[in-house]
This record gives sequence, structure tokens and C-alpha cells, in this order.
Amino acid sequence: MNKFLKIGLITTAALALAFFGFMRWTKSKSPDAMAVLEQNGLKITVKYAQPQKRGRVVFGEVVKFGQIWRTGANEATEIEINRDVTVAGKPLKAGKYSLWTVPTATMWAVILNSETGQWGTQHDAARDVLRVDVPATPTAEAEALTIGLVAAESGADLTIAWDKTAVSVPIR
Repeated sequence: MNKFLKIGLITTAALALAFFGFMRWTKSKSPDAMAVLEQNGLKITVKYAQPQKRGRVVFGEVVKFGQIWRTGANEATEIEINRDVTVAGKPLKAGKYSLWTVPTATMWAVILNSETGQWGTQHDAARDVLRVDVPATPTAEAEALTIGLVAAESGADLTIAWDKTAVSVPIR
């Protein structure tokens, strides 16, 4: 076997091992989580990684105010909805989207983007399909980011809570 081919194979193997080691380490710090709601023919699934507060000030420091946030950790958070709905009054086609937010102290922009499967720092604003603003409210302190789905009349409320802040997004 050619010396350069051997070096190439060894280098590729080492990089693959390093990549998978890094992925395992990040998942141990921010484990995968999922929220699912099924009712009256509507199914919503949210897949995300759940970062921990670990003594940090989250909003304004770890998550910068006014900047795009993956709304989780690791890969971009994904939301899948099986039928056409409205999100905070705006129409959205059935499909799978990445979920992003732009938090401030009082309001959050919630963004759904047509690109999925990307690492959570790779947001392409040209592929945004929906953007709504929702109020941020104080809540009891939460160590882990939690995204939930609460059944509501003719739909659900998507809730995002972490540290001492929560938002709710109506999906109907």
C-alpha cells in the first residue's frame, strides 16, 4: 500500500474518532430530549438538546440578548407538524422545520426555518419561513432548558422555559 494512502487512512480514522468523541462529550453535557403532542389529528414533535444552567446567568450572558439562538444545544432544534396550522396567528404549512429564537428581556422572536439537520450555529435567514414575537415572562428557576407542548383548545401551546424565563407560542 502506498505510504500516502496509509497516512490518509490513518488521518481520516483519527479525525472520525475525534469527531465522535466530541459528539459524545457534548451530548453528555446537553442530553437529547423530545416533546410530543397528539390530539384531534394534530401531531407535533420537537427534538432538541437540553443544556443545563450549571450556575451560569443564561439570558443576557450565555444566550446573548438580540442574537439568534439555536434554542437548545448541539444540533439545531427541530419541530415537525403533521398538518397546516397557525403559529401565533400566522399560517404555517405542515412539515419539518428548525426552531430558532432571538431572546430579549421582554420579547422573543420565534423563527421556523426550512433547513433541518444542521449544527446549531448554522442559521440561514434566507430560509426562514415564519417569525413571530411572543412575550417573555418570569418563571420559577429551571436548571435545564425544557421545551414542552401543552394541549389547548384546537391545538397546543409550545412552551420554552429555562433559568428564570419562559415563553409560550400558540399553535392552532
